Amino acid sequence: MAPDTHSAMASGSAPDPRLVQIFQVSTLYGAATLAAALDAGQFGPREDARRLLLISHNAEIPETALRLETMTGYERIAARFDGTLDWNETIHPYHPAAWAPRPEETPLWQRVLRTAWGLGTARVELIVESIQVNPAKALAAAFPESSVDVYADGLMSYGPTRSDLAQSIAIRIRRVLHLDLVPGLRPLLLSEYGVEPELVPDSAFRAVLAEIADASLADERADAEANSPIARAVAAEPTALLLGQYLAALNLLTAEEEEELHVRMLRGAAAAGHGSVVFKPHPTAPVRYSQALDEEAAELGVRLTVLDGPLLAETFYERCRPRLVVGCFSTAMLTAAVYYGIPIARVGTVEVLERLTPFENSNRIPLTVVDHLVADLEAGEEPAVPGTAPDSLSPLVRAVGYCMRHKSHPGLREEATRFLAEHHAEPGIAHHFTELRLKQLGLPGAAEALAPAPEAEPAVATGTGTSRFRRSLARARRP
Repeated sequence: MAPDTHSAMASGSAPDPRLVQIFQVSTLYGAATLAAALDAGQFGPREDARRLLLISHNAEIPETALRLETMTGYERIAARFDGTLDWNETIHPYHPAAWAPRPEETPLWQRVLRTAWGLGTARVELIVESIQVNPAKALAAAFPESSVDVYADGLMSYGPTRSDLAQSIAIRIRRVLHLDLVPGLRPLLLSEYGVEPELVPDSAFRAVLAEIADASLADERADAEANSPIARAVAAEPTALLLGQYLAALNLLTAEEEEELHVRMLRGAAAAGHGSVVFKPHPTAPVRYSQALDEEAAELGVRLTVLDGPLLAETFYERCRPRLVVGCFSTAMLTAAVYYGIPIARVGTVEVLERLTPFENSNRIPLTVVDHLVADLEAGEEPAVPGTAPDSLSPLVRAVGYCMRHKSHPGLREEATRFLAEHHAEPGIAHHFTELRLKQLGLPGAAEALAPAPEAEPAVATGTGTSRFRRSLARARRP
C-alpha cells in the first residue's frame, strides 16, 4: 500500500535530520520518470535521504479533473517514497498555477511548510517539473537555500526555457533529467544557464512502465467481472491506437476542429487496413469526442473501443502491442516508438503548427520534432519507428529555438542564419518559421529582411548583465 499524506508529516516518528528530497509531480508519466531515475540510482541510495512525493493537481478546475492518485499503477510508484504530500491541500484555497509566496513572506512560508510536512531542520533538495512556472517556482522561492533538480517528461525538454528565471533560482539548478525520446537530440531546456542534461536510462523507464502494466493486470484479476477498460480494449484485439490530446483546452483548436482531427485519425487508420482500433482520449476531453468517433467507425465498418479508464497509454502498449499508434504531437507517440518499437504516424501536425501563437509557444518544439520525424498518415507515408535523430533535426530544432527565444540564446544566431540561408525555402522546413519572426530578427527567408533589432544581436558581444550572469553560471558549473 502506498504511503498516505499523513505518513509524510510529523506523526510520531522523528524526521530524518540530514536530508529530505521533495519530488513534485502532476502526472503519472512524470512520476514514472522519477521512479525510473530513483531505480537507476540518480538520487543516491534510498537510506541516505527521506523522500517525499508532492502531488499537485494543475488542471483549470482541479476538483473535477482525474486525480493522479486514482490512476492505475500509482500505488507502486508511490511505494518508492517515504510519504506523500498534497500541494493543493497545503495552499488551499489558491490554485497551484497561480499562487506563490511574496518575497517578504518566504521565511514565514518555509516555517509553515516545514511544520506542516514534518521536515524539522533537515536540509531540503527539490526535484521539480517546469521550473519556470508554479508550483515549481513557488517551492524554489519558499526554500531559497535548496538545490534544484529539474526533470522533463516530454518533448518540451528539447525546446528553450519558456521564460527567464530569477538569478536566485537559476544558480541553484544542478541538472535536467530527461528521457531519451529522440536519441541523438540534445535538450535546449535551461542550457542558457549552463545546466547540463542527464538521461534517465531507457531500461529503468521501460521497467517502470512494465510495472504499471502489471498493476493493471493485477487489478483485473481482483475484479471478478474482469470488465476494466484495459481488459475490454485488449479483448477487442485492436491493431491501432489513436491518441487524443484535447488541444481545445490549449486554444490550439476549437472543440469542433479537434473532434474532426480524431475522426481523421480514424479514417487514416482504417485506410491503412486497421479494422479494430482503440481511441485513448485525453482525461479531460468531453464525452462527445468519442461519440463522433463511434458514428464514423460505424460508417467505416471499423470496430472502435474507447480506452477511457485512468490509464497511461503506455499501459496499453505493454498489454496489447498494437501495430500502429496515431497522434498529433503527443509525447506518447515517441514513447511507443522508442520503448516498444511500434510504428507511429501523425495527423494534423501542420495545421496546428500554422496557427500556433505566439511564436514562442512552448508546444512549437514538440510539433517541430514530430512533424520532421514522423510519417504523415493522410499523405500516404508509411508509418515507421524513427531511429536516431537524422542530421537535419538538430539544426532545425536549434534554429526554431533561437527564433522562439533569441534573447536567451544569442550564441545560436550564427548557426540559425546559416541553416535558414541554406534551407528556408525547402517544403519540409519553411512552415516552421513565420515571415514576421524572420523579419523581426533579420534572418534569411523573409521576403524583405530587415536589419536585426539591437536586442537581437548576440548579447555576449554587448556585455549585458544577463549575458555576464549566464557566462558566470556556465563557468561555475565547469568541472
